[in-house]
Amino acid sequence: MVSTTFKNLSAEKQRTIRQALLKEFSEQPLASAQVAPIVKTAGIARGAFYKYFDDLTDAYKYLYGVAMQDIHSDIDNELGETFDPQFYLNQVTNFVKGAQNSEYFGLIKMHLMKNESLVSQGSVNPATVSGRQWATMILSHEAIKEIIINPDYQPAVMNRLSETLDLLAGKGKF
Repeated sequence: MVSTTFKNLSAEKQRTIRQALLKEFSEQPLASAQVAPIVKTAGIARGAFYKYFDDLTDAYKYLYGVAMQDIHSDIDNELGETFDPQFYLNQVTNFVKGAQNSEYFGLIKMHLMKNESLVSQGSVNPATVSGRQWATMILSHEAIKEIIINPDYQPAVMNRLSETLDLLAGKGKF
């Protein structure tokens, strides 16, 4: 977890360190990332890095959290009372557009391609949501992943997602 020492740095110094983290984690998978390029780019001592973060994984989780918060800030997270496939299609479209237009695009792509299985994230317990909600979350995530990794597939992925969400809504046939 990012330290209080880091949080007490000036906004400019935090931004400089985030940019150095972004450079390393966008170019290197977490398993290959190193502290040396980060501290060099950020202009900080190696010891300072470890005052701010426990390790590279901690720094990665911090930065990825910042990226997700930034991208999700423009997305409507309020579920309606009824299952509306268009709501989820809009969510996927807005997330992809936000990611593609973000400084974090390289980080997100690297995360989806190489790092996702290395970093535990708070996943939703399938027992706490309906089967339809759980399936929709899994499908939406996979659609986002496919589009980020292979942008040319976006029309086909969105069509397939739309068809599947319509099936989950009871519109259409298997």
